[in-house]
Amino acid sequence: MRYSTLFFTLFLIHSCQKPVNRPVFSEVIVEVLYEDSLSIRAIELMGGSLGFAANKGVFGTIDLQTKTVRTNSQKYDSIFPEFRAIAHTSTDFFMLSVANPALLYKTGDMGKMELVYVEDGENVFYDAMAFWNDKEGIAIGDTVGGCLSIIITRDGGYSWAKLPCDQLPQGLEGEGAFAASNTNIALQGNKAWIGTTKGRVLFTDNAGKSWSVVQTPILSDKPTQGIYSMDFYDSSLGIVIGGDYTDPDKSFANKAISRDGGKSWELLANNQEPGYKSCIRFVPNSEGKEIVAIGFTGISYSNDMGINWKALSNEGFYTIRFQNDSVAYAAGRNRIAKLTFK
Repeated sequence: MRYSTLFFTLFLIHSCQKPVNRPVFSEVIVEVLYEDSLSIRAIELMGGSLGFAANKGVFGTIDLQTKTVRTNSQKYDSIFPEFRAIAHTSTDFFMLSVANPALLYKTGDMGKMELVYVEDGENVFYDAMAFWNDKEGIAIGDTVGGCLSIIITRDGGYSWAKLPCDQLPQGLEGEGAFAASNTNIALQGNKAWIGTTKGRVLFTDNAGKSWSVVQTPILSDKPTQGIYSMDFYDSSLGIVIGGDYTDPDKSFANKAISRDGGKSWELLANNQEPGYKSCIRFVPNSEGKEIVAIGFTGISYSNDMGINWKALSNEGFYTIRFQNDSVAYAAGRNRIAKLTFK
């Protein structure tokens, strides 16, 4: 009887708790914080500031309180690198260039950037970078020598080593990752998922020591198709988006969801909006129900886990990061902006 009474009491307490009802977004306010003649595809929230890197060797930070912008320029020999991937630890900022040679920098002494990794080769092209923790980080690039290019650090970014192909799934001809928004790597704990141009997802559950691969239903018949961006809300719920930037209105087989940690994927909103987008993010504190997808075609939003979508804005951006469940920062052609969702 005592246990029955306890169960009934707990049931009443649970039944009286009302679910948290979040407002459905119906608009987004865009406040431009920085403008310059740049292509900005890599941003990173770092405490009270937003780090960014772009083409023409330009990188910098924006103080989110004062909106003060600080920029610098990195040169390598006669090259001003194009940076499309950045990451950070609690002590350092990292940026990685596309094309040949690949140049990876970290913050060094006296405020200058220190070159910590260089890779030369005709097909070298790195796309994205992220850190599991303050010691272990990963960067990915296109296929070279039969497998996707993956470099890993275990010492906080001071040194990086490229994984040999015998430790990775065999690459497909022409397989790589789109350097569109620095979001084709998703991390949860020691896990990592990598989305490729061939619609595949590479997976590790031990910070890159071993790997497996799964084919998603994302369309990848052309070099301009495949997975452009991915995000995981937790270790189970993940989403990918792609399309074709040369045919951005096409929405066939360009969105998919996983509910089992990336083991299987099913298409979402097939032949429905949105079409091509370069970045997708779960809205924080939304139980994975709310998603924002962004691209040069505008900003789209779903509040039912990707089943239905609506366009919130025609403002074009390449990449987005959420600060909280209603404020995000986005970057694109010639600008960085604060986005307030209402």
